[in-house]
Amino acid sequence: MEKQQEINYNRIADAIDFYRQHFKDQPSLDAVAEHVHVSPFHFQRMFKDWAGVTPKQFLQYLTLEHAKQVLKKGAEVTLLDAAFESGLSGTSRLHDLFIKVEGMTPGEYKNGGEQLSINYSFAESPFGTIIIASTHKGICYMAFVDDEEETALQELKNQFPNAKYRQLSDIIQQNALFIFTQDWNKLHEIKLHLKGTPFQIKVWEALLRIPMGELSTYSGLAGRLNNPQASRAVGSAVGSNPVAFLIPCHRVIKANGEFGNYHWGPTRKNAMIGWEASKFSSAL
Repeated sequence: MEKQQEINYNRIADAIDFYRQHFKDQPSLDAVAEHVHVSPFHFQRMFKDWAGVTPKQFLQYLTLEHAKQVLKKGAEVTLLDAAFESGLSGTSRLHDLFIKVEGMTPGEYKNGGEQLSINYSFAESPFGTIIIASTHKGICYMAFVDDEEETALQELKNQFPNAKYRQLSDIIQQNALFIFTQDWNKLHEIKLHLKGTPFQIKVWEALLRIPMGELSTYSGLAGRLNNPQASRAVGSAVGSNPVAFLIPCHRVIKANGEFGNYHWGPTRKNAMIGWEASKFSSAL
């Protein structure tokens, strides 16, 4: 049975899709509420509880114009680096968040990860159910669950087919999940323990330098790696990100301002970008 948080997210995702498909018609709150089978009052309240803003305000963050403004601002003042270094004091706890990445050694993941012991659990998030997994060193995997839990677990096991698995929500996972709460003061250092090439690790670390509420492009990310010709390779590394949301590959969009595709679906990417933009704006 679906939990209420997942039911609410599915309704909100359906509403975002409806808004985007009928954008030129400027659908009313009543029309969207009817589409997702709730009363206008309940829809407005549910949406504001989820995003912190009204549906009308939220949609402004999903426009091409808004995306272009964010990209332009970032290019003009190199906000991505400045925000990461200074913490933009007072704007968001996430700007102070320190996520440490440790690459797995070849010995740790050799022979399908037979030396690894991995704990995993399922949890609710504002964007649907997730599966999260950890070694004794940190989070090694996080993904959204769109099908059966057994399918999601098998996708995790495909990463490390010979590892030892135990369904257990450990302190490493619980700490990382605080990122979805409103009280980011509870967050401690989040450690990631990742299997990847040196180049992939560099790209994932560069993604961590994009603050909440900001966006970047593949070419912009390549430039930050001092390798401006590597946009295609950067895109491939972004697409192979093993830790959804914590490593914010959803904050990378096309140079023309379009949000583009996402491993877990474009609607979820829209929801995440808008949700973060609303949190960032309300923190200013």
